[in-house]
Amino acid sequence: MKNLLLALALVSAVPAVAQTTKKTTTTKKTIVVKKAPAKVTPAKKTTTTTTKTTAATPTPAAAPVAPLTEAEASTGLREALTTGVTKAVAFASEPDGFNLNDDIRIPFPPDAQLVATTIGSLPLGKQAVEQVTNLLNRAAEAAAPAAKDIFLNAVQQLTLTDALTLVTSSSKDAATQLLRKNSETALNAALRPSIVQSLDQVGANAAYGKLIERYNKIPLMTPAKTNLTDYVTAQTVDGLFVLLAQQEAKIRQNPAAQSTAILKRVFGSK
Repeated sequence: MKNLLLALALVSAVPAVAQTTKKTTTTKKTIVVKKAPAKVTPAKKTTTTTTKTTAATPTPAAAPVAPLTEAEASTGLREALTTGVTKAVAFASEPDGFNLNDDIRIPFPPDAQLVATTIGSLPLGKQAVEQVTNLLNRAAEAAAPAAKDIFLNAVQQLTLTDALTLVTSSSKDAATQLLRKNSETALNAALRPSIVQSLDQVGANAAYGKLIERYNKIPLMTPAKTNLTDYVTAQTVDGLFVLLAQQEAKIRQNPAAQSTAILKRVFGSK
């Protein structure tokens, strides 16, 4: 009986224990760590530079310059002389064109130098000699315009048998020298009447005559001549040739002085 009661008591106790005993269940919490998305580096934009290659246009070769002809050389030389004469006469005709230009100033006549020295030693003698010298140059300036047509006519009559040689000559006034050689005597004769007129016009003859008269009154002196015409004519022509030579040299050497197409053609290609 006692055993039976004990058994019953045990049976009864089993549910209670079951109720009080909680089965402990440990649940591991799994933490899922989310990985940050990988940083995507944007691909570099590749810039492709396309160089446009333009084919160089070939520069056309300059046309060969035709050799200078004898006819062109002759025309160019006449043009140079014509231009030179025009400018030379213009310069010489200006006030003091002769008188203040040391290259062409006309001195007191050398064959009357004794007159100048003797009179110059007398009171007011130097002033009288200087006055006459100035008037000789005034006469040349006054006659110079008349020389233009005379010189230009000589240029046109000039025979150029070897123009190419003259053009390429090392002499800067080769054409002027040829003109002088062939025409100087004729130029003096043609210009003489204008000099006679200008010597009277400016008073040179009268002033020189007084000087000679004064000189001839000095005892034991050989009488001096009073004619100035030939001397002043030759000096005027000579002065114009000097100026012409200078103008020719400019045309040969300075492109700015080559004022026409033919001058550029003949002298610009040297």
